[in-house]
Amino acid sequence: MHPDYRTQLDRLQRFGIHLGLERVRALLHRLHDPQTQFPVIHVGGTNGKGSVSAFLSEILHAAGYRVGRYTSPHLIDWPERIWLDGAYIAPERLQACLERVSAICAELPIDLGVPTQFEVFTCAAFVYFAEERLDIAVIEVGLGGRLDATNVFEHPLVSVLTGISLEHCDRLGDTLAAIATEKAGILRPGRPLVSAPLPEEASRVVHERARALDVPVLIAPPALGTAPGRCYWQGFDYDLFLSGDVQLQNSATALQVCRVLRTQGWNLSEKSLRTGIAATNWPGRYQWVGDYLLIDGAHNPEAAARLRAYLDSHRPGESVCWLIGMLETKDARSILGALLRAGDTVMTVPIAGVASHSPRSLSEIARLYEGIEAQDYPSLEEGLAEVERRRTGLSVLCGSLYLVGEYFVYAHRPNS
Repeated sequence: MHPDYRTQLDRLQRFGIHLGLERVRALLHRLHDPQTQFPVIHVGGTNGKGSVSAFLSEILHAAGYRVGRYTSPHLIDWPERIWLDGAYIAPERLQACLERVSAICAELPIDLGVPTQFEVFTCAAFVYFAEERLDIAVIEVGLGGRLDATNVFEHPLVSVLTGISLEHCDRLGDTLAAIATEKAGILRPGRPLVSAPLPEEASRVVHERARALDVPVLIAPPALGTAPGRCYWQGFDYDLFLSGDVQLQNSATALQVCRVLRTQGWNLSEKSLRTGIAATNWPGRYQWVGDYLLIDGAHNPEAAARLRAYLDSHRPGESVCWLIGMLETKDARSILGALLRAGDTVMTVPIAGVASHSPRSLSEIARLYEGIEAQDYPSLEEGLAEVERRRTGLSVLCGSLYLVGEYFVYAHRPNS
């Protein structure tokens, strides 16, 4: 019996992250280049990639197209990354696609090295989409852009940048200009770019790259919130049910992409735009559990600052009980500095199954800020038990999408 997809992918995890396109291109070529068999919207940026991808895929689905969506990471299980017309890939189908890719891995020249987990999974997604004869696919960049395994499309319908800020500095560079260079690596000659407004340092790099490639650039200003759950963008009003002010920008970016698609002949009525945006669900981002617990990834300084601004706007003056875990590669000091205010309480936890900051080290950093109480817990379950005991105040779980996923696993357990 073949191992199941989780076992197959776990075996590949030890090969880590090795940015570069040689292996993935060699794999795809031996798989008959499935990535050339469907039109693509390629979505990069620092924060908001998943939300913009979700908006776009739901709008296109509402318009009657056969739509695929590829995103990362997942919250609970791998099939969440591969979406087709409103449903995740079936586990048995995912396993079959992975086995097809794995069989090809043995044919690669030794000097290319062993394909990574993300490279193999990305190829499996593209095989699936090609087999399903899509009308269009929305593909989210995994990490960076220029050397990301998804960056194999020569003629995307539209390239998208959802914003640029400091992240993965150990791999992408420690300045906005360096990171923008990597993100702008998804641009292709003559193919349009839709971008959220960018910091000046990043904007200069992106526009310089766009001019070199004769890429038309369209900047999407954020929408305006006109009432709870109601928005307005450049003459178009719509319902928006995803929480968080960041979705004013993300939904506007998706709408600007749709404008470009219309000029290319895609039939996207105002009804499909409204229906798709209203139907978009993107778990684990500004998600309320009752009225006392908010869940969000907030895994880099910009996302943390936006989460804090959201709380200051929607729950002004309230002290926050933070339940936090972070990957060890994250800038804990900057993230905590953006989140914490005097009077807040911090409860730190590890993240199961991944290399994360120790709860003690996070608590020690939190205590450096004036007026902060901090306590570490050996597991998310014990931290959540304390949140349940408090229950009367405002609690926020954040710091990593992996932690959010662990929460959902816990929340769906019987008697949890």
